[in-house]
Amino acid sequence: MDIFIQQLINGLVLGSIYALVALGYTMVYGILELINFAHGEVTMIGAMVALAVIGALLGASPELPGLMVVLAGVLVAVPACMALAFVIEKVAYRPLRKAPRLAPLITAIGVSIILQNAAMLIWGRGYISFPAILPQGRHDILGASVTDLQIAIVGLSILCMLGLVFLVERTRLGRAMRATAQSREVAELMGVNVNTVISATFVIGAALAAVAGVMVSAYYGLAHYYMGFLLGLKAFSAAVLGGIGNIAGAVLGGMLLGIIEALGAGYIGDLTGGFLGSHYQDVFAFMVLILVLVFRPSGLLGERVANRA
Repeated sequence: MDIFIQQLINGLVLGSIYALVALGYTMVYGILELINFAHGEVTMIGAMVALAVIGALLGASPELPGLMVVLAGVLVAVPACMALAFVIEKVAYRPLRKAPRLAPLITAIGVSIILQNAAMLIWGRGYISFPAILPQGRHDILGASVTDLQIAIVGLSILCMLGLVFLVERTRLGRAMRATAQSREVAELMGVNVNTVISATFVIGAALAAVAGVMVSAYYGLAHYYMGFLLGLKAFSAAVLGGIGNIAGAVLGGMLLGIIEALGAGYIGDLTGGFLGSHYQDVFAFMVLILVLVFRPSGLLGERVANRA
């Protein structure tokens, strides 16, 4: 039971991160019906930029409080990723809006590869360690151990998700986003600046991705130029699991995927008699993706195709 609770906690932490990244996928798809495969690399850039700022601040003033240093890294990483997403949308995706769907998809993959190589040239091929400057406190819950960092990750993720829901449901920009998602042509006739709304969607998703990137690097204690690829695929799987284009579905899918992956990592050794170890946990994300695409292509909270007839 202790192992189950521990893995459940670990799964919630991972799921919170997956959900934040999945929200970027689902928002863009909801408006453009585009899978932005470069979104994982935006998350990676957020982690790299934050670590560069953290390293510079610690090098200049080692006595600075750890939380303040990390916050400074986040405050630089978020606008950097927002600016990057704005440029990507304007340069790579906007000219292809009326092109066949395959064109922007291939472009997204190309942008992903470009960002990976740019990060490799700037920060190198090696792993970059996250300095141990955050509180390391631990708390016991029903025999399981929960760290301050895990609590902070889940709490901040929930705040970001609630903030996004408020923006989409209660603000003028949110109404414009929902109108654009329903019909770009009609929204434009009603006075909505569709280009601005689409750019804002990319920018908001990038801000969440930057926060998630810092969370991932802090949780695992390192960052790497290739880290966004697998994280992006898992977040995409989470978006599909919940119902891509659905904000609540992205959150649900992220949480479920994190829990499934953590439980699988905790029990796969026992279930296979030691043949497979916990390092095979990534398999579960893609097994879930395949099963969902086979039995429920629209996702858990997505609309069934038959109901739209």
